[in-house]
Amino acid sequence: MADFDPPAKKRRGQRSGRKRGRSSAPSRTVAPRASRDAGTPAPTASAGASKGPPPPHGGTPDAQASGGAALAAGAEQARSNGWTKPVPHHRQAYAAIDLGTNNCRLLIARPSGDHFVVIDAFSRVVRLGEGLAQSGRLSDAAMDRALAALHVCAEKLKKRNVHLARSVATEACRRATNGAAFIERVHAETGIRLNIITAQEEARLAVLGCHILLEHGEGPAMIFDIGGGSTEMVLVDTREAVPRILDWQSVPWGVVSLTEGVGPIADHPVARAAAYAEMRRLVDEGFAAFSDRIAQERERAVARGAIRLLGTSGTVTTLATLHLQLPQYDRRAVDGLIVPTAAMRAISQSLAAMSPPERQAVPCIGRERADLVVAGCAILESIFDIWPADRLGIADRGIREGILRSLMAAGSDAERSREALRNLKRSARA
Repeated sequence: MADFDPPAKKRRGQRSGRKRGRSSAPSRTVAPRASRDAGTPAPTASAGASKGPPPPHGGTPDAQASGGAALAAGAEQARSNGWTKPVPHHRQAYAAIDLGTNNCRLLIARPSGDHFVVIDAFSRVVRLGEGLAQSGRLSDAAMDRALAALHVCAEKLKKRNVHLARSVATEACRRATNGAAFIERVHAETGIRLNIITAQEEARLAVLGCHILLEHGEGPAMIFDIGGGSTEMVLVDTREAVPRILDWQSVPWGVVSLTEGVGPIADHPVARAAAYAEMRRLVDEGFAAFSDRIAQERERAVARGAIRLLGTSGTVTTLATLHLQLPQYDRRAVDGLIVPTAAMRAISQSLAAMSPPERQAVPCIGRERADLVVAGCAILESIFDIWPADRLGIADRGIREGILRSLMAAGSDAERSREALRNLKRSARA
């Protein structure tokens, strides 16, 4: 099975070198989605002490040759990651792990026609990128939290007898000077082989995982993913079943990196307003080149009156929950929802003006998200300025679903190849 090699059991009395205590981070299990589409599973006004983020990544297919590659190209990469057992395609269990700057997420599913059915899922806030903006390194505490979550993932992979898996790490591991060493430690202790993917691959997988929720319409559409350590905006052509990337940009501002980049905020309305304005400025600056490149497409989309926008992130799902005034998060109500962007702006500005205790008291935010949601709101408002749609599609799906679709496409290709070979042998014997 690709990306997972269970470590050999240690002899009695041999120590592992790390404590096996429970993680202090709370867990949140993602429940399977019931039916709407049967292929998906049912987060002071100075720049701080860091040396600054790396430059944003992005470009047109001409500027970066692989930037406009078809999304389905990931199937070939999935095939090269490991071997597949000759088990009927529909009975095979596939898994995707996404270790982000803020969360560790796992999804295990089986194929079902053109889609898939989730059989297990796991999500935990690990804050792997905590302190990264200041130190340039993953802290020991953050790595221990992530490892505790990955041990849970490893147990689930074994329990579900996963046929093929792909595990990825994103911005925190890309930026950290000890990111590669952490990846080796993860493999040694859990058997999980994490692959640090590029910002481009992160954008591709996010689009592949959620594009099915785009509203129908003509002309290019915009899909974005607000992460913990970075944010991706992707302009796609939707005339084919699998969207083609026209242009994209990744900036190193996510809810964790932007919060830490701006630094501590005094508990005063003026200080909160100044910090929010600084967040907006940093994000606007990061996306400036991208905004200029897509200016003509934006003007044509506005003129048509059909400018489509779809977002995937904890920020948009949290704000959608507040928009619906739900007492707690309900994926069935939020995933696939279409909301007015004006309403999302109003909620964003309201949250940014609140004190930390006031945000903690808001349902679906609490202590876990109270210090990060403001950065997410600032990023969201900047995206609305760049692609001024009247409506926003909400997706509670992304990289993991994109990985699963790539893996299953590879498995389906392998199944067809084996069947063709069997038919050839039967014909030869006849």
